[in-house]
Amino acid sequence: MKSKATAKEMVGTKIVYAMLLVCYYWMWARRDWHNYYNSIQNAIFMFSFLYFLFQARRFYQYRKEEKDREAIQILHRIDAIGLKIMVAAAIAIAFASAVAFIDGIAAGYALVGTILAFAILRFVLFCAMYKKEI
Repeated sequence: MKSKATAKEMVGTKIVYAMLLVCYYWMWARRDWHNYYNSIQNAIFMFSFLYFLFQARRFYQYRKEEKDREAIQILHRIDAIGLKIMVAAAIAIAFASAVAFIDGIAAGYALVGTILAFAILRFVLFCAMYKKEI
């Protein structure tokens, strides 16, 4: 693979990381067991291993390339917005847990769901801002 690793690709990979986090949390937090869960877990483990190998190669290639200063500035702006969103979400989840609206497992799902939602939002915002060159 000789294609150039792009900043858009590097931001997009965070969605896959967030999906893997949700899958691993599901494996750790579930309370039931079905025979097919073993197959799902093995598939997730194999995908994770192969994906991390592939991504290590791409990140190594990206590190050697010239950095896009504009993309880095856009990411800093998006991450500043995202920090505010994540803090607000964490406060809402903590409050809901404190007043017993949700239990610990549901709070965990809410947290990993928020991380996944923000990874998707981050990618969409990056694409929109990079396209408009804000």
